Amino acid sequence: MTDTVRPTLPFAPTVTEYDAVVFDNDGVLVELTSMDVLRDAIRAAFADVGVDEPDQRHVELAADHEDLDGLAAIESTYGVSLEEYWPARERRAIEYQRELIRGEGKPPYDDLHRITDLDAALGVVSNNQQATVERIVAEYGLHDAVETVHGRTPTVAGARRCKPDTYYLDAALEDLGTRDALYVGDSESDVVVAQRAGIDSVYLRRPHRAGAELSVEPTYEFESLAALVDALEK
Repeated sequence: MTDTVRPTLPFAPTVTEYDAVVFDNDGVLVELTSMDVLRDAIRAAFADVGVDEPDQRHVELAADHEDLDGLAAIESTYGVSLEEYWPARERRAIEYQRELIRGEGKPPYDDLHRITDLDAALGVVSNNQQATVERIVAEYGLHDAVETVHGRTPTVAGARRCKPDTYYLDAALEDLGTRDALYVGDSESDVVVAQRAGIDSVYLRRPHRAGAELSVEPTYEFESLAALVDALEK
């Protein structure tokens, strides 16, 4: 039976100094994208490839990029290959999220700019699309502080390289020129990818993760970026 790490309130632990700190994007720097927005983007992408009334099960599968094997069923159902559909899905997701950002529907957390106080190289590694994450970094004035940004490429292969695969995190660490790094995320896969990459991790227990339970142990746990930055600055 797998042990479960139950949620606890952080107590501002002493944090080691690091040459680099790398952040997840959604749920860490900015609020999560509404699933309704993603579903609208996914339906638009189906229409782009000639499927006007996709089954809701396939809409939900496409909303969860982690189950690409399940989504392969669209080929037998609609005669459209996943390799044809997926780039359309990514284009629409980028388009709809950009509109969301412009309309202030994907706001930054209040403590976002505290990360610029850190005396370390900064990076962002996200399972969201590269273009979406680059837009967020630019929109919220982080482009001068963040040295490298890696999101998924808009292909099936790009989606398969998402966390907990270390592909994008490895690329960011190579850009930053160090493995003396800390990865900050809000999901179990963020903790796992850090472990696989051989670096330390922070589990950021934002309000949307308040009751979450983990089956892995992060190096540190904090409730906010502000608390993390304060600990790193000591």
